[in-house]
Amino acid sequence: MRSTFDFAPYRRSTVGFDRLFNMLEAGQREDDGFPPFDIVRDGEDSYRITLAVAGFRPNDIEVVAQQNQLTVTGQRAEDQDQGDYLHRGIATRSFERRFQLADFIEAGEATFEHGLLSIQLKRVVPEAMKPRKIEISGGANAANDRIEAPKDAQAA
Repeated sequence: MRSTFDFAPYRRSTVGFDRLFNMLEAGQREDDGFPPFDIVRDGEDSYRITLAVAGFRPNDIEVVAQQNQLTVTGQRAEDQDQGDYLHRGIATRSFERRFQLADFIEAGEATFEHGLLSIQLKRVVPEAMKPRKIEISGGANAANDRIEAPKDAQAA
């Protein structure tokens, strides 16, 4: 049993959390599960999303990466040879599947093989965000550094 939660009171009393509430509300919506997909971790910073899109051709599918969202849309072209189907089990309906991507995740190459669409994802952290080591100067020589009076003042 699924119930909906009203985020309106929290939206009024918080600033800057709109994206979080939108993601939570989107997660509550019913999903028909089409097309089915897998998400695989290929390495420390690389992932792959694979969608089962049997019955579609590569030119029927559009993959768009925008900000932190990946959208896969399928619009099947009309069949030229309609035929007299006794049973039609291969889905021909249009679809749109959205994936929320974490910060610094970028979509890479998309491949289509044997009715499976695979999209490579990689975490790319900008240089400015990576930790860097800061050298510490001084050390043993710092204790020997003294301020000395000018030589003329020492003679007097």
